[in-house]
Amino acid sequence: MPANLPPEYFEVEKRYRQAKTPTEGIEALEEMLAIIPKHKGTDKLRADFRRRLSKLKSKQQAKKATSRRDVGYRIDREGAGQIALIGAPNVGKSSLVAALTNATPEVADFPHTTRIPIPGMMPFENIQIQLIDTPPMTRDYTEPWLPDIIRRADMILLVVDVTADPIEELEETVALLEQKRIAPLRLTHLYEGGQGWTFRPVLVVANKNDDASAEENFQIFKDLLEDDWPIVAVSANTGRNLELLKQVLFERLEIIRVYTKARGKVPDRKAPFVLKKGATVEDLAGKIHKEFVEKFRFAKVWGNRVYDGQMIQRDYVLQDGDVVELHV
Repeated sequence: MPANLPPEYFEVEKRYRQAKTPTEGIEALEEMLAIIPKHKGTDKLRADFRRRLSKLKSKQQAKKATSRRDVGYRIDREGAGQIALIGAPNVGKSSLVAALTNATPEVADFPHTTRIPIPGMMPFENIQIQLIDTPPMTRDYTEPWLPDIIRRADMILLVVDVTADPIEELEETVALLEQKRIAPLRLTHLYEGGQGWTFRPVLVVANKNDDASAEENFQIFKDLLEDDWPIVAVSANTGRNLELLKQVLFERLEIIRVYTKARGKVPDRKAPFVLKKGATVEDLAGKIHKEFVEKFRFAKVWGNRVYDGQMIQRDYVLQDGDVVELHV
């Protein structure tokens, strides 16, 4: 059966044959795999490319292992929370970060475009949440510094492509996390003892849900899931459900926004203090200044659970949207 290769394939093939480094060869092979059509006539060709790709990645990994040390990355935490986007190649992590934040990661139709972690700030109402775009995780290769980025994040956004094989992408990414002793927070009970493990909240994002056909794939994906994963279907391309995703991320970070005011003044609602759910007035006072905890006498609060200006003590549990007037 003829392969019927498109014209652009031969341009990339020429680049592959002229490649002088494993990295250049890997990039060309990945682009060739993305370009060639999927049918019986290309099965052997695709299999051959995958074998070549695996060999080149092994060489690249061996070269890195023999260098003095691997490059490490640390993303300084900013905003109300830090969320790492992870997933298989070409699921659209970079497109999501570009659509949700002020970051400008390189976006392309072939995998492994992202080589380093790229942070961006996602606005949600009057706060900002930090998203980190990361390189793909695969059985063949995962950047050695990536698990540390994930461990330091407050939450994991596991991205899958509903137009591909989202079940396989989800299962493989979770398995790769487990190899690094990282697991979903809600499944802590499955890991006896939990010693040496890092547990983080995980939200599955089903990306590329652009049209009715993709929505049908998404429904099948949900029906086939054996576990009750928290999941949101979005489209970075059309913007579908991106506002919903922001709301869900805020809720799953389990944070609250609290405002302060001086006596006789109005609160500044553009600059809330961000605290974890369950935080008390004492926690708020400590976040403002440690002396406020020592000198604390009482506070007044305006909110949904109290009457306006109600006097409270340091153990009062704050709610999202509370306005607090500290008296020291």
